[in-house]
Amino acid sequence: MALINDVTLTEQGLEPAHLGRVLLIACGALAHEVLAVKRLNGWQHLDLQCLPANLHLYPDRITDAVEKAVLAHRGEYERFFVLYADCGTGGQLLAKCQELGVEMIEGPHCYSFFEGNAAFASHPDEFTAFYLTDFLVRQFDAFVWRPMGLDRHPQLRDMYFGNYTKLVYQAQTNDPALDVKAEECARRLGLAYERRFTGYGDLATVMAHAAG
Repeated sequence: MALINDVTLTEQGLEPAHLGRVLLIACGALAHEVLAVKRLNGWQHLDLQCLPANLHLYPDRITDAVEKAVLAHRGEYERFFVLYADCGTGGQLLAKCQELGVEMIEGPHCYSFFEGNAAFASHPDEFTAFYLTDFLVRQFDAFVWRPMGLDRHPQLRDMYFGNYTKLVYQAQTNDPALDVKAEECARRLGLAYERRFTGYGDLATVMAHAAG
């Protein structure tokens, strides 16, 4: 399965190839990472469907979208695995997955499982940190700057981010160009900058379980 561009992943997602026994249902923001882990391990029996990444701007829609994806492909796959964490659904996604009889990745959000849920939980003092992943660095304007209206009203920055102290870039890859862009994102938000290499974190572990 070829990688597609981030704009498509943001607005449309990625349809499954209808190959394999296990369907992973993931956020479009995880497509590059999921496909990389799949490719590295030769897991040809895993198929991937990505829902549009911009659902994260409307978390109340995530649960219904996941349910529709599972029901649409019942009978085509032996198992389903949902590669969303809670992601602002207030426990509704977990309840729906239990109702549907499908597994999902643990954690409150992707920032936690990319770092590793145990590691992320070990620094609860970081409630003033603003997190970005590789995808969100690349799509900073589409996911942060424009939706918050900062392109039109830059004076809102201090109101939105006045209680934050730093931007933490959770790097899944070692890409100098992304490092530069992430640091620029921190500067635009008026925050201190920290780069933290996480790799794929619990995502790789969960995918190994799903590949089982």
